[in-house]
Amino acid sequence: MHDQTVIRKGPISLTKNSSLSLPCQKDGLIGVVINPNEVFCSVPGRLSLLSSTSKYKVTVAEVQRRLSPPECLNASLLGGVLRRAKSKNGGRSLREKLDKIGLNLPAGRRKAANVTLLTSLVEGEAVHLARDFAYVCETEFPSKAVAEYLTRPHLGRNEMANRKNMLLAAKQICKEFTDLLTQDRTPLGNTRPSPILDPGIQGCLTHFSLITHGFGSAAICAAMTSVQNYLNEALKIADKTYMNTTKTLIKWISTGSKKETRLSACSSKTQTGIFLPTRLGKTEAWRSLALRCLKS
Repeated sequence: MHDQTVIRKGPISLTKNSSLSLPCQKDGLIGVVINPNEVFCSVPGRLSLLSSTSKYKVTVAEVQRRLSPPECLNASLLGGVLRRAKSKNGGRSLREKLDKIGLNLPAGRRKAANVTLLTSLVEGEAVHLARDFAYVCETEFPSKAVAEYLTRPHLGRNEMANRKNMLLAAKQICKEFTDLLTQDRTPLGNTRPSPILDPGIQGCLTHFSLITHGFGSAAICAAMTSVQNYLNEALKIADKTYMNTTKTLIKWISTGSKKETRLSACSSKTQTGIFLPTRLGKTEAWRSLALRCLKS
């Protein structure tokens, strides 16, 4: 374990899959800083309205992550992320400031990852965006309306039992996927949680989180919440439809109705193409059909 009381620069061997290893820069140098949780600067948000501009604190650890793989930002891009005004010696000034806290940023360095809109966000704003997106998904997504619309074509086809099983299976798969994402322990902001997943999968999740600055996994979990809400609403409709159909059939069986009207869930001709027996008594015929529908 490295001594954290001094600033050091030099080649350090890192394990391949360790998510807690200090990130290595492209030139093989790494800065060991005195206090990674120290605030390096405050950055105004890019997505806020002018009337409510938010400022986000950027820690030394976050700057270190932006200089390390997978992004490997250069001085120009890092200056843009930190909203530093362009000047003649702006790059050199930024490198000197980083050098004082133990971070090495060589001149002429090239970025490693493609620049996206997420590149311009600091971690605080990316997490804020994900949190607002989760709130909108939870409160505004029309889960019930979507469930009713998608379930409507399947009503009256005597297939709600199979559809319910499909919905339950989909719900379980979505839960497994979401549970995995919630176990991601990628360092973010001034937090450095201990990993609980296998190093292999944690390394993949860490890469995705570093590229999206904490927005990616949180946004996917928010979207999966909307999917789970849809599945729950669809299951409610399936249960309600099945219960109504069952009550209707039980009523026909118990009363032995002699009416010649069709049952709501079964016609006089079943899906197998078998008509009601004509020589049997009406009551017995309806009971026979109802029992077959209940078993299907």
